[in-house]
Amino acid sequence: MFSPSTVEALGSQLGAGDAASYRVARASVRVDPLSLVRSGAHLFPFAAYFGRPNLDEAGGLGVAWRSDGVDGDSRFADLTQQLESCLIDERAFTGISYLPEGGLGSEWDGFGPAVSVIPIISVIGTPEASELVVVLPPGRTWAPLAEVLSRLVDPGRPATGRTTDLSIESRPAPTEWEESVANAVESINAKTVDKVVMARSVLVTSDVPYRPFDLVSRLRLTYPECYVFGWQEGGSVFVGASPELLVERRGDQVRSHPLAGSAPRGSNEDEDRAFGELLMSSGKDRREHRFVVDDITERLEAITTGLHVDHSPSLRKTAHVQHLSTEVNGTLMHSTHVIDLAGLLHPTPAVGGSPRDEANRFLAKEEVIDRGWYAGAVGWANRQGDGELAIALRCALIQGRTALLYAGAGIVGDSVPAAELEETRLKFRTMMSLLAEA
Repeated sequence: MFSPSTVEALGSQLGAGDAASYRVARASVRVDPLSLVRSGAHLFPFAAYFGRPNLDEAGGLGVAWRSDGVDGDSRFADLTQQLESCLIDERAFTGISYLPEGGLGSEWDGFGPAVSVIPIISVIGTPEASELVVVLPPGRTWAPLAEVLSRLVDPGRPATGRTTDLSIESRPAPTEWEESVANAVESINAKTVDKVVMARSVLVTSDVPYRPFDLVSRLRLTYPECYVFGWQEGGSVFVGASPELLVERRGDQVRSHPLAGSAPRGSNEDEDRAFGELLMSSGKDRREHRFVVDDITERLEAITTGLHVDHSPSLRKTAHVQHLSTEVNGTLMHSTHVIDLAGLLHPTPAVGGSPRDEANRFLAKEEVIDRGWYAGAVGWANRQGDGELAIALRCALIQGRTALLYAGAGIVGDSVPAAELEETRLKFRTMMSLLAEA
């Protein structure tokens, strides 16, 4: 994977630094960031990949720097402060849970409420070039890491076609979830809340262990229009292919790309177009979408100039689902870190509801699953404040032979519980179609 001359050149760069401080070395390589992770994830407790295929991707192994534990309502501000105080000018993989206190169940151990990690080994890739970056922490010697780099090999294409037996358990049972949706509709019509996003999960158990980053590789191939991610903490890997951007900051430019309102893809071009036209003309879905766009627009208007919002939604199509889509972008009036921007927007009405506080109170009472990082955010950030965070959707938490999948549906006053259940099943297909042969 890495030539002896590349490893030697990195060693020369690192040897010139002070062993009592962080040392950074870099080299141009022709290595796929995800291949790095697939090759070396078993050697490190932490490994991660995040990218928009064919645009900008990063893969990392090991921990050179990790933010201290933060939680509660101040977690975004605290994480921003830690990133800005970090002495390393490199990209940090960043993950954020849905709730301020993080996941409550043991399955989410290691996945904190707001976490940033700068890996020891990273490959940052664009369509034009890839760069290998090594960050050596104080007191860490180069020789063992050089040995690791020398022994990494290209993993090749992921194996497919394995025959697997699967068992599937819904959490909660579909009838119970439909009852919760009916309760949400009742609360909405009683004017207690305007919109609520109800989530449910499915536990899939295979007779053979999953290979999580092989699954990420197949997600990248199958869903090139999505933000694809994998985040390993010990024996657990959170993977997904999200179509939705929470927030991106590049210099003084900020962008969000909310989705809300869903329909299936058709089996042929005519059917696909018909489903899309029905979605575009659906009053229920247009209202659901408008809640999200209005909320994001209102929050960004206070800190931007020249905010541009698409006048009407367009269709965003993925392999199994098409969504109503609106892009929002503008220029920041003051330098605001991408993590603070995420704190301003999260949770959007696309994953929580509207108004935000009323929706969250309803979910705390009615929703029985532990969301963990589902409907939170995954991406990257740096100390200068730039970054890109996707909403963690179309995702699963992989542990050995089990995969815990998550999906939700936006509930408004004229929602039909059976139809909303079918929408979650449609969203589960992103993962289910691959797990059967993973």
